[in-house]
Amino acid sequence: MAVQPIFSDTLIPGELKSIAQKVLDGERISTEDAVMLYKHAEIDLLGYLANYIKTKKYGNKIYFNRNFHIEPTNVCVFSCAFCAYSKLYKNREDGWELTEDQMMNIVKSYDGKKVTEVHIVGGVHPKLNIEFFANLMRKMKAHRPDLHIKGYTAVELDYMFRKAKMTNKEGLEYLREAGLESLPGGGAEIFDEAVRKEICDDKVDSQGWLDIHKAAHEIGMHSNATMLYGHIEKYEHRVDHMNRLRTLQDETGGFNTFIPLKFRNQDNDMSHINESSVVDDIKTYAIGRIFMDNFPHVKAYWPMLGREKAQLMVNYGVDDLDGTIDDSTKIYSMAGSEEQSPSLTTEELTNLIHATGNIAVERDTLYNELEVFELVP
Repeated sequence: MAVQPIFSDTLIPGELKSIAQKVLDGERISTEDAVMLYKHAEIDLLGYLANYIKTKKYGNKIYFNRNFHIEPTNVCVFSCAFCAYSKLYKNREDGWELTEDQMMNIVKSYDGKKVTEVHIVGGVHPKLNIEFFANLMRKMKAHRPDLHIKGYTAVELDYMFRKAKMTNKEGLEYLREAGLESLPGGGAEIFDEAVRKEICDDKVDSQGWLDIHKAAHEIGMHSNATMLYGHIEKYEHRVDHMNRLRTLQDETGGFNTFIPLKFRNQDNDMSHINESSVVDDIKTYAIGRIFMDNFPHVKAYWPMLGREKAQLMVNYGVDDLDGTIDDSTKIYSMAGSEEQSPSLTTEELTNLIHATGNIAVERDTLYNELEVFELVP
């Protein structure tokens, strides 16, 4: 039985009304439909549809977790045009390279604290190989077995595996045995090959990224997926990117979360490009929720967007605001994010969620609910 939309008598073009009805009836929209929404739909319509989907799935729950980041190095063999974070290996005077002991000291600094996840990502350093990270994770697990290790973008993994002469499956199984439990979604950028050639030509290609995540899913390891938007790509490129992810998710079911990442133009080789508007941000999150119908969650990563804009996205299909972070990431603050000291206490994060009229739910990395923070009248 078709759901009757509240906008049935408003002045919405017939083609948009047809797409909207598909969404309300639980039908999958096409790539052409998604491009149409980008180009012609008002944000009020997109918000209505995105929140219809989100509310049907989760009611008024918004998820977060208690986590911290470890960034082993910002030294990198690759030179992505959009990156303000990394320092080339051959010119690394301003870079950092944490030792194993330094990283273990970060983990130990959370002893006795209610954190459930450590997120490990950084530059691609030629001396930090697969054995180095496996040994590090073994020590982390020996010290704190309950801490979920989410680590290494497909860019880092591709380099590690090629250097170790391992297949994706062999490398992932080796790291899983050492303690790795899930993958973050970084390094996806935009899958379109022509765009990728301009912004990140020397690192793992789009199919390589997808193949690594597919291999992870096939051995029972979950992952996330990102999309870097708001630079030289067009709407069609964004939709193509989402469609490749949606197709892989149909096959494996291993993705937890879709995370649009806003391009920031400070201190990089693309500083001449204006950043996306708030309206474009809203469209991207809302269409992400509408189009990515087989992705359970859509996350607004508040250290990158800024807490107020991330809070706004809760009205446009977002059901996850990431975690407490605890001032342990520099990737976006170095790139000009509005959050120069990315840290929120649990109370601050739950208050941020409650201010939207929603219930804050602490989750673990795999979205098992740990604690519900009800709205206080």
